[in-house]
Amino acid sequence: MSDRAVGRRRLLGFTGGLVTVLAAWNNLVVTRLPGYPASYVVANLGAAAVLLAGARSTGLTWDDLGLARRTLPAGLRWGGACAGAVAAGLAVAVAVPALRPLLTDARVEALDGGEIAYQVLVRVPFGTVLWEEVAFRGVLLAALVRLVPLSWAAVASSALFGIWHVRPTLAALEANDVVDGVAVPAAVLLACAGTAAAGILFTWLRVRSGSLLAPVLLHLATNSLGTVAAAVAIRLS
Repeated sequence: MSDRAVGRRRLLGFTGGLVTVLAAWNNLVVTRLPGYPASYVVANLGAAAVLLAGARSTGLTWDDLGLARRTLPAGLRWGGACAGAVAAGLAVAVAVPALRPLLTDARVEALDGGEIAYQVLVRVPFGTVLWEEVAFRGVLLAALVRLVPLSWAAVASSALFGIWHVRPTLAALEANDVVDGVAVPAAVLLACAGTAAAGILFTWLRVRSGSLLAPVLLHLATNSLGTVAAAVAIRLS
């Protein structure tokens, strides 16, 4: 068997294992780890490091993963522009009383100032955004692109990103009590489809800029600034 065939076989095995892990991690694994939720950030950072090491062992380069130094300026430009647009939209929603209910979240309402700061500055950036972007727009996308056309890779990684959010969606629905039991499956399907669509946008940013930094900045603005906006909207209501 040629070296190229061996490399492809190794990449296929790595990608199959990665898909299995990502399908289960956020829905079945992370909440059962010792010390959860305190262990969430450390566990996800560790998982991101393991994925990067595994990706490198299969021959994926830093450029493949969107982590090449030369692409950082483009990632900063594209991601910064998108993050700025998100910040502007959230500021408008906070400023307009009629729009504030769209931002409120019972999970944020239950947090005090220190807990909000932890969410915004630690849990979201390092436990959620960094891990998810490394996993989906970094390692998984790079592995899939070696195996299938980019369009298929984008759809597959984004669909899995939607599945990744089943448990968080259920938790959000329960906390906010926005639908009855009969409507929950439809609400979860709709929310996960929306997350998959967001995954397509993140993937487009990653490919267009050449840098993982671009989707990281947009994702960070959406989640961290969204939490801040929700806290402000709750206090102004």
